[in-house]
Amino acid sequence: MSITVNLRYKGKDGAAKRFAEEMVSSGTVDKIRSEAGNLRYEYYQSLDDPETILLIDSWEDQESIDVHHASPMMKTIMELREKYDLHMTVERYKSDDSMPESDADFIRK
Repeated sequence: MSITVNLRYKGKDGAAKRFAEEMVSSGTVDKIRSEAGNLRYEYYQSLDDPETILLIDSWEDQESIDVHHASPMMKTIMELREKYDLHMTVERYKSDDSMPESDADFIRK
């Protein structure tokens, strides 16, 4: 059962977007994606609010998240959050690997 964390970064004057761009350009995103247990690490920009960037961050299990949180990259991430004066909301989900048959009709592959 995987764990997905949705983090919404909110800033002013494009700060959240610049944060995500620096995370990518600095190589930090690639390093996180190569960590054991990382399944997904992707940024998206809200169409409703251009000052909000969504990070979808998925891991195999809590142990993988704990190792990530103890890594030196967390210091980099926290410094960048501070640099861009970002505020966050967080939602956490555990996967349900079974899809009800009734939902399958609504999924176009």
